[in-house]
Amino acid sequence: MASHQAHSPPSASAGDFTPAELSRYARHLTLPDVGLEGQSRLKQGSVLCVGAGGLGSPATLYLAAAGVGRIGIVDPDIVDSSNLQRQILHGDDDIGKSKLVSAEETLRQINPHVTLELHETRFESSNAMEMVADYDIVVDGTDNFATRYLSNDVCVLQKKPNVYGSIFRFEGQCSVFAPHLGGPCYRCMFPEPPDPGMVPSCAEGGVLGVLPGIIGSMQALEAIKILLEKGDSLLGRLVHFDALRFRFREFKLRRDPECPVCGDRPTITEPIDYDEFCGLPGAAAAAESVPCITVQELLQRQKTPDRFLLLDVREPFEHQICRIEGARLLPLGELQEAVAELRSAGEIVIHCKSGGRSEKALRLLQEHGIESVVHVTGGIDAWRAEIDPSLPSY
Repeated sequence: MASHQAHSPPSASAGDFTPAELSRYARHLTLPDVGLEGQSRLKQGSVLCVGAGGLGSPATLYLAAAGVGRIGIVDPDIVDSSNLQRQILHGDDDIGKSKLVSAEETLRQINPHVTLELHETRFESSNAMEMVADYDIVVDGTDNFATRYLSNDVCVLQKKPNVYGSIFRFEGQCSVFAPHLGGPCYRCMFPEPPDPGMVPSCAEGGVLGVLPGIIGSMQALEAIKILLEKGDSLLGRLVHFDALRFRFREFKLRRDPECPVCGDRPTITEPIDYDEFCGLPGAAAAAESVPCITVQELLQRQKTPDRFLLLDVREPFEHQICRIEGARLLPLGELQEAVAELRSAGEIVIHCKSGGRSEKALRLLQEHGIESVVHVTGGIDAWRAEIDPSLPSY
């Protein structure tokens, strides 16, 4: 494996560790490729985990258990009951807490000897460069394309390995992106993001709860190997895992000399506007360009005699879990075929889970000349939060 710029401590000795640490890491110390020197590398190493969710949970648990000396975690979210099926850092008692508070409590129990640094903020262009500069390695546990491109670009610019993982339904993949070590970056594999709404999120498409445990553990493994400077990393390789068939496949990845960030003539030399790059307008722009109403306004409309069609463009399984009274289910994938029928529907109000699919449905109808249409900001998640808390979340 190519050499990494991680700490190269002098010959380690038992005096570098407390008796409690020597006992805790005993099974590492007896490994020929770890030993005292390797454990000292881990203790002096640092990893930034972007996200404390499905992937970040197993990754941080195993990094802490292994004795990585300094672990940073970035996450602005709070724990929701729908997280608990896969985000094993958190439990029932943590619902409503900051994910970072919950993560810290759990990781302190796993290993009180490591230093935890909590960044309760969004990982974004304004702070990513400064944040990543303090760590040896980044573990990307994010679930959206804008943040993946950001973490990739910042790691390339700062010459830090980026341990990538992603999950969807029953499949996951893992790789190490590090052009400074001779491999490709994320942009070499995916030069352009998909169109907004084309790839469902885990909330929309679902994910088998155990899957992030497998992929996140692989990410922790790769980070530990890089710190140890042992073994063959996933540099230049992508491993794909199909849980239903229990099949691993490996793909070779090559650096693209035309890549705008790691290529021979890079055009990206600092973080850009990643929401814009991924086709995600800012809140102000979205409000100006897309006709929308709040759930409070929808409730008032339901109380008036004026007739309108309320469309639910989620999937049937979502509609079975919870629904807004009077909504007609018409999944987004079937909307195109129903355009002719909807021309005579009068005013149309569209909702989905959180607003992304309903906005896409609105644009599709507008493209076909249907103008009397709005979508519900925040979708049924906002309806549950503000109107009917009895609805189950998912």
